[in-house]
Parts: sequence; structure tokens; C-alpha cells
Amino acid sequence: MANSEEQIRSLVFDALRAALGRPVELSDDTNITEGLGLDSVAVMDFVMEIEDALDISIPLDRIAEVKTIGDLIATARDLKGNR
Repeated sequence: MANSEEQIRSLVFDALRAALGRPVELSDDTNITEGLGLDSVAVMDFVMEIEDALDISIPLDRIAEVKTIGDLIATARDLKGNR
């Protein structure tokens, strides 16, 4: 189970690469929708995968604030730490 920020980052990067099905350069600054071309359904599927893997639930208001991969990692880390 991923607990550290680096473990969460690795999980997110791996899941994104699998969802995209193509090689892509990722960083914390990568915009999830604009930079990767994911539509809202693909983003929700991806977020659900992260939630399942980390055993967390990201509230919709927090998801709306997530723009970059770094935002998602920080949100997941915060929720993981608050359990």
C-alpha cells in the first residue's frame, strides 16, 4: 500500500501511463486534462483507480480543485494522512 509521497507519485504516474496507453513524459506540473488530453470520464475512471489503490475517497469538491498531477498527489497524500 502506498503511503509516502514518492509511493503515491509512482502509483499515479504508472496508472496514468496505463490509462493513456502511450509513452508520455509526466511531471508534477503536468495538467491532467489539457496536458494529457483526458476527458472528464477518463479522469473520473483514473481517479477511481487511485482511490481504490490507496483506499481513500476524494470528495467531488476536492477533485474539482485538482488540475495537475502534483495537485492529485498532494490531495491523495493529505487524505491518506487524515485517515
